[in-house]
Formats: sequence, C-alpha cells, structure tokens
Amino acid sequence: MAEKIRCSHILVEKYSTASEILERLKKGENFANLAAAYSIDSSRKRGGDLGTFGRGVMVKDFEKAAFALQKGEVSGIVKTQFGYHIIKRTE
Repeated sequence: MAEKIRCSHILVEKYSTASEILERLKKGENFANLAAAYSIDSSRKRGGDLGTFGRGVMVKDFEKAAFALQKGEVSGIVKTQFGYHIIKRTE
C-alpha cells in the first residue's frame, strides 16, 4: 500500500459540470487543460496538481478515492464539502 501518492484534481461546484468534464476526459481531452479552464481550486494554475500527500491530509472521501486509483487512472465524480472532484493519480 502506497504511503504517499501524487494526484491532480478538478474541483467544480455543480455535479452537472463535473459530469460534462468527465465525459470530455473519456473522449481524450487533456486533464491539465480542463483543470486550468474549469477548476475552482487554486491548483488550477498547476493543471490541478496537488503534489504529493499521505493519508490523513485530505478529506476522507477524497482520500479514499485517491488512494484507490492506480497511477494514470482517473476517478469518477467524488463529492466532498468543497464540491465535486475528478481526481487523477499521477504518481
């Protein structure tokens, strides 16, 4: 089990927006470009990159989804108190 992982994410306020972005990702659009265009999080300036983090750093639902991903894999839509996330594990 990985002690630390590196992820990027796209955070939006509405489920419908997250769903549209997820469909665009499935069609091959670039994750970092979509993060820069749509994410409401400050990580948008880095293409959604959150850097490396271990367990206990992120909110529970985000952490659970992020640690379940394999490198290069993109999550479905993950709801937290901040909004709707799409997570990509990068390392």
